Amino acid sequence: MIIKATDRSTYLDVSRIDWEPMPYPGCWTKVLYRDATGRLTTLTRMEPGARLPEHRHVGIEQSFVLEGTLVDDDGACTAGNFVWRRPGSVHSAWTPDGCIVLGVFEQPNEFGGG
Repeated sequence: MIIKATDRSTYLDVSRIDWEPMPYPGCWTKVLYRDATGRLTTLTRMEPGARLPEHRHVGIEQSFVLEGTLVDDDGACTAGNFVWRRPGSVHSAWTPDGCIVLGVFEQPNEFGGG
């Protein structure tokens, strides 16, 4: 929810933005920024054991783990750490203990063979 907008800045009260369910059990998201080019900034919350199915990164994806652990076949990213993925990379991701991740995307990911 926008709490203040000027010609230069837009301030959000993130606590007042609802968590929206994703189509994957135990996964929720808050969209913080989106524009017409596809750039996107989100918070993603995953419950313990939740999984994002295989997907392709259209552009660079940057993820900063705020809480918990985000895991894929390449490794684990724990709270306070950062991982970025190259355009065209394909993977699935899961969390053993639940997590909250700040994600910055050049383009949204493609799920379901997209």
